[in-house]
Amino acid sequence: MSSQFLWYIPNEVSPGHRGDDVGDDHNSLDTLAGHARALEDSGFSGALIGTGWGRPDTFTVASALAARTTTFEPLVAIRPGYWRPANFASAAATLDHLSEGRLRINIVSGKDHLEAYGDTDGVQADRYERTREFIELTRKLWTEEDVTYRGKHFTVEDSTVVPRIRRRGGRLHPTIYFGGASASAEKVAAQQADVQLFWGEPLDDIAERIDRLRDLENAEGRELPPLEFGLRVTTVVRDTSAEAWRDAQARVEEMAQQQTRTDATRRVGYNPHRKNAVGQQRLYDLAARGDVLDDNLYTAPGRVGGGGAGSTWIVGSAEEVAKTLQRYEDLGITHFVLSDTPYRDEIRRQGRQLLPLLRR
Repeated sequence: MSSQFLWYIPNEVSPGHRGDDVGDDHNSLDTLAGHARALEDSGFSGALIGTGWGRPDTFTVASALAARTTTFEPLVAIRPGYWRPANFASAAATLDHLSEGRLRINIVSGKDHLEAYGDTDGVQADRYERTREFIELTRKLWTEEDVTYRGKHFTVEDSTVVPRIRRRGGRLHPTIYFGGASASAEKVAAQQADVQLFWGEPLDDIAERIDRLRDLENAEGRELPPLEFGLRVTTVVRDTSAEAWRDAQARVEEMAQQQTRTDATRRVGYNPHRKNAVGQQRLYDLAARGDVLDDNLYTAPGRVGGGGAGSTWIVGSAEEVAKTLQRYEDLGITHFVLSDTPYRDEIRRQGRQLLPLLRR
């Protein structure tokens, strides 16, 4: 299977996300659509659009961008608990129909401001069991008619979603991406996800997780096609290695200064639960093993306020970053969600310098 390359589009209320350009129109439709069209022009398949309470609604943003583009594929992050399966399946089927099959979905189980939209804080195992039911029922609603489902968390009676998802080649429905590093999360991925997304961990760690997930697929009696794997990571690409490391280190120094000046937890849309997630803690723990792991996986950002895909960066010239990503590809990674800031400028730079090396 040939690898697929996507980007990240921030849908934030506050400007300047992870060092992005600051402007009053940073989240206007014209600006975000400009990102999406630049991705089309640069050869990226599409982009992840993040979710969380206190941010613009992801599905609305994705729908608007799909209407302004022709090939751009939004990877829409959504949360069970914010959505109920039948409502979500219907909305997704509609957007997939209107965009002529361009929709992808990223299921997020991590907690955010649950009480703000009426969700409840359950124990981890129960939360992931709810996610498993959510994905299973959504898939049924996309592929079957007159669905009756009685689970612990969700039930439907004689439910048929319209418009029906149209089969397009081997694609039966929007690809379902899923992340999570806990035992409960990996069990859900092995049973129900199409793609398991990893953050930027060292190659040996990723290889270990892939092996474990493949064993889990067999143990859980997976009935779906084999699980695929993806990498969500920041890629700092410059003309030379020295320039890339100089810029990366300068940015980390600036992040450290900002951390001492402000309380990062107070920014609009900040998720106070993410730092306690198993996957996030794995990234923070990497810094204890060294600032640079493998050839060019930079862990220092996680020590100074970087979170999620901003915790570890792959740094170097286009050739060096491409070589590293190809080593992940050799492990079985076939979906790459890359990014760097300023987002718009880096779409063009990495589309021009990095993508041709990866596709070759």
